[in-house]
Parts: sequence; structure tokens; C-alpha cells
Amino acid sequence: MNVVDEKFYALIREIRSLSAHELYHRIRGAYEKVPAQTRRSCADFFNKFGYWGRLDEGKGIFEEIELKASALGGHTDDFVWLYERLCDYRSKKTLYSVLNNWYAYDFTSTSQTKEYMFDAYFDLDLLPCCKDETIAELGAYTGDTVQSYIANYGADSYKKIYCYEITSDTFARLEKNLAAYGNIECRRVGVADFVGKMTVKKSEGGASANALGDGTDEVTVTTLDEDIKEPLTMIIADIEGGERKALEGARRHIIGDRPKMLWSVYHNNEDIYGIAQAVDAVRGDYKFYLRYKSSPIYPTEITLYCL
Repeated sequence: MNVVDEKFYALIREIRSLSAHELYHRIRGAYEKVPAQTRRSCADFFNKFGYWGRLDEGKGIFEEIELKASALGGHTDDFVWLYERLCDYRSKKTLYSVLNNWYAYDFTSTSQTKEYMFDAYFDLDLLPCCKDETIAELGAYTGDTVQSYIANYGADSYKKIYCYEITSDTFARLEKNLAAYGNIECRRVGVADFVGKMTVKKSEGGASANALGDGTDEVTVTTLDEDIKEPLTMIIADIEGGERKALEGARRHIIGDRPKMLWSVYHNNEDIYGIAQAVDAVRGDYKFYLRYKSSPIYPTEITLYCL
């Protein structure tokens, strides 16, 4: 056993030794030791995006801490399952740093594991080269990920890219930004586990965080299995908590094509293990890796690589 293993399993033992009440107060005690300005920044961030629960000290609202405590205390077996399935120690240390940040507001470990070397998604240790790819990108926003892909692998590295985006004005920018590239098809369609209609829920955090939900702007919704008939070699998904439904709607591609998959797993406290378990349930021969690229204060932009 090495120091990363020792720290991870010690953290799990400590969490398991606490009652739900004790765990909540242990996390809240760690939060109250954080400088006031940092606490305000965290609260503003949590409340703006709404993924992880509200936090408002003045009103006595600590929902974000309650939800973290529930996730940590109720799912230690799931976190251990994921840790033992991760295929490199960068991934294992990343998982430890995320969980210890939730538990103890540890910013040191998250500073050590934040990805500085490579562009988001395109870690060249995990994806050293790409050739003849057929890619579905869910949540393509303004085309920045596709442009990053081409910058890393070249304009001749793919056969076709399908870009899905649900916000109308963002979609217009997506089409404009990618117009110069060949064999890219932009679809203003949401991706989920059914075919039908939904509306776009606008986020206080900006258009990049818009999601399928309660809104006024109607959009068609489909599944990858229904919408793309040719084999896929890669799926990239950052759709604000809708990733598990999109995964369920891509079962045929996952089973038949075994695409490389890059899933965002930070829009709640459960996807970090739940999406890996969902992939494993569909097809059990994937290898899992974790990387993250955001502020060490509260790690987001966490990607699960299924390779």
C-alpha cells in the first residue's frame, strides 16, 4: 500500500466511524474554519448554479453541507468501488482530493490534483492520438471543445462530429464558430433517454449551464441510439446533470461500438461514482480514469474517462 491508498482508506474509515449527525457537524465545523471571504465565494457559487444545494449562513441554510454529508455517509461502498476500479494513481489521488475537500475543506490536495498540463478532456496520457473518429459531443456550447480537439489532434483526425446544443442563441454561435471545418453537423437537439419534446431551463450561471427542464423555449429531445445510426468511436458529454439519461439512451452504441467516453460527473454528488457504475452495468470491460480542471476551492469540471 502507498500513501495515496493509505490516505483514501483512512478517510473512508473515519467517515464510516461517524453517525450522520456527527458527519454533518464535522463537515460544518471544517467549513466554519474557512476564511469568511472564501465562505462567501463558495456560497455565491453554490447558490448561482443550484446543483449541490443552497448555502446561506445568514439565513441558517446549510443544504449544501447536508447533501455532501448524506453522499459521503451513505455511499462509502460506492466510492470504494470506484477507487478500486480507477486505473492510475492520478485518478485515485483525484478522487481522494475531491472527497477530502467535501469532508474537510482540504484545498491542498485539490491544488495538487488539478489538471494544468492538458486541455480539458484531451489528456494526452489517456488519449495520445485520435484517428478516423466519429464523435458525438453533447452540450457543445459554442464549439470550444471541438476546436480544442482539432488543436490537439488535427483537422484530419475525425470522419464526422455531431454537436448537440439546446440553447438557441448559443447554437447560432456554435454553427458560426465551426463553419470553417468540414464534416461537422450541429443539431439543436437535447439528448436524453427518450424521444420527444422538452423546454430549456435557463441557469443563473450563464448559457453554458442551461439544461433540459422547466422553461419556455421548447426543444426536440432524442437518444443517441435513435439519432445516430452509424458506429460511434467517442462520446463527450457535459449536459448539466443529464449525463445518466444520455448514457441510458446510448446503450446500443456502448454495447455494439464500445466508444471512448468522456462524461462530466460534477453536477451533483452522486454522478462521480454513479456514472461509472452505470457504464459498467451496460458493458463491463471499460477502464476508468478521473481528471479535474477547476478551482481547488471546490472541484468541478471533473471528467470520468471510460476507455
